[in-house]
Amino acid sequence: MTDGSDEARPAPWRPRRTGSGRPELDEHIVGLLRASGTPVGRWDQLFEILVTAVGLGQDDVDRLDLKITNAALREMRKAFAVFAPYRSIPKATLFGSARALPEDPLYVQARDLASLLAGAGWMVVTGGGPGIMAAGMEGAGRDRSFGITIRLPFEQANTFLAGDPKQVEMKYFFTRKLMLLKESAGFVVLPGGFGTLDEALELLTLVQTGKAEPAPIVLLDVAGGTYWQALERFMTDEVTRRGFIGPEDRSLYRRTDDAREAAQEILGFYRNYHSRRFVGDLLVLRLRSAPDEGERLALGEEFADICTEGGVEASGPLDAEVADDDNVSLPRLVLHFDRASHGRLRQLIDKLNRLSSAPPLPPMP
Repeated sequence: MTDGSDEARPAPWRPRRTGSGRPELDEHIVGLLRASGTPVGRWDQLFEILVTAVGLGQDDVDRLDLKITNAALREMRKAFAVFAPYRSIPKATLFGSARALPEDPLYVQARDLASLLAGAGWMVVTGGGPGIMAAGMEGAGRDRSFGITIRLPFEQANTFLAGDPKQVEMKYFFTRKLMLLKESAGFVVLPGGFGTLDEALELLTLVQTGKAEPAPIVLLDVAGGTYWQALERFMTDEVTRRGFIGPEDRSLYRRTDDAREAAQEILGFYRNYHSRRFVGDLLVLRLRSAPDEGERLALGEEFADICTEGGVEASGPLDAEVADDDNVSLPRLVLHFDRASHGRLRQLIDKLNRLSSAPPLPPMP
């Protein structure tokens, strides 16, 4: 016979996936988690991180590999902590040349755009350096700016955010890029060099393949500028014509030379569309306003090509969403998405934002 305290004792936590292969070692790792005071809800991921770390120690890896892993994990932890207090505030990342001077029209364009976004309640994320990055910070203001700088011998972080905890330095480009992309709900790319083109093309690749959430991407120049026109000609004449991307993939970005139009593209993307989630085979699109029956049927007909079965259906929150308390109050559409046609998915989102039932466009500051 047991007393009440024994009956109330929770069952010991066990990893849901394969551990280290050594039960006694797994028990030590679980003991470490328990001693750390970490909330149990995080143990599954932390257990696997620690198992991986131990595995690296047992593998025949070079010491440099361990240093890279160590530094990358430390950098990510630091950046996650910087962004955590601002999770509920929408953010846009600005990319562009570090060489643009304050008198350059591109600099002025970036500053004006950042000011518009900040006035609409957004925060602005940049690489924290000079040029377009400095312009974005100036336009958004210190309170609404993040700087994710890179350690380079020839490029110093600008002093606009000096001493501000929202500026964080990275050793590696790949961890920096992760933070520039992961934390934002909109992206604007101004002309720049290899680094800017790398950022723009990786961003487009992530959205095209579904590895990143759907998001507005704006290629912004100044009036009369030819930078993005030249790239778009290449996309048309070479990349699309030769079948390396589909015509619908061009819907993944917008090109403009007007800062207000760029800001409206960012804000308008969330006019009706809120977010997405996969639950099993179903893609769930959460909206701010439910389409009427006629609109829903028309959407199902127009976008039948991206449905592997059925059409576009109205739905309440699914069980998994309810269990996670995941935006359960929002109306939903669900479809069996083919998981490949992300350009067409962007076109569907654009259509949802233009429905007569959609909320009004957000006001521009």
